[in-house]
Amino acid sequence: MLMEEQYILAMRTSHALLLRLYHDPQYDFNKVSVDYINRGAPKDRSTVNGERIRRLEAGGMEIESAAGKIYIPYHRVLLILYERLPIWEKGIKYDKPGQPSVN
Repeated sequence: MLMEEQYILAMRTSHALLLRLYHDPQYDFNKVSVDYINRGAPKDRSTVNGERIRRLEAGGMEIESAAGKIYIPYHRVLLILYERLPIWEKGIKYDKPGQPSVN
């Protein structure tokens, strides 16, 4: 594993990880997808792709939807994927993309 992958996977918050993926030219933010709690959606869960995330603020992210701009607080984020591999999941640590820790 590259040192860079270890650093990314060691990030503890969804906010910190999203900021890194957004600002670091090594990553393509369009390859990011975020699953979040969305009350009223099927199974109370929705997914947004990186190209629809408009802003990353201190307490949440602003996304573009058919209904307009929507604010999603970070505490509702459940899962972050990069190139379809999970790299962050609420309550779970990853050793490698797509591979949860066994500890």
